[in-house]
Amino acid sequence: MTTGNGPEQVSHPQISQSGTRLQNLHRRIIACRHCPRLVEHREKIGENKRASYRDWDYWAKPITGFGDPEARLLIVGLAPAAHGGNRTGRVFTGDASATFLMAGLHEAGFANQPTSDHRDDGLELINAYMTAAVRCVPPGDKPTVQEQRDCLPFFVEEMEALPRLTTVLALGQIAFQACLKAMSQRSGTAVKAKFGHGVWHEMPGGLPALVGSYHPSPRNTNTGRLTKESFIGVLLKLRDELRPDQERR
Repeated sequence: MTTGNGPEQVSHPQISQSGTRLQNLHRRIIACRHCPRLVEHREKIGENKRASYRDWDYWAKPITGFGDPEARLLIVGLAPAAHGGNRTGRVFTGDASATFLMAGLHEAGFANQPTSDHRDDGLELINAYMTAAVRCVPPGDKPTVQEQRDCLPFFVEEMEALPRLTTVLALGQIAFQACLKAMSQRSGTAVKAKFGHGVWHEMPGGLPALVGSYHPSPRNTNTGRLTKESFIGVLLKLRDELRPDQERR
């Protein structure tokens, strides 16, 4: 099944056209072994595979961002899922959260297809780029404060490498806080905002706008905390804000 044995194996079609900055950043992300707890956990999952994925060669390395390098919209999640991104080698790919997210992005015009199953499935994002605040799957989906801090420079650099970025969609509270920390680092002063589903924050100093959304995890979607309608509502608002740009592309 899909394999990934080195940095060169993560060359996504859209990113391959983006120049050297994202390419070089992604190579450094994939090679990172800075956090011993995360390295051990991600690799152990790759060895002790879920039975339904026993034929897969798990990625089991850090996850880079993916999407349109000229995007105005950046979508930020928490971290790769154990048998999703950690298996497939692409953020929001191969798990229930990806299924919910991609169906919404496709309906709102940000993706060319409603599915995200593996790295060679033909997915392309339209005026959107997605990434994670933490690049390795954490035990219990709970990265430590130090692990979040250690991953932050990658996030800041990836954000800076998107030259047309105007808006950030943070999926969940931890991603939202990571966005605030990244923007604070970029601006050199503390940036504050309160998380809320669908709440739009215009940020100071030329920083991109920040929008919050509940994370499309089964914990939220199965309980009705995040419905398809409420999520699509957020995406359609984003689409309408970016529509003049999308119509020119």
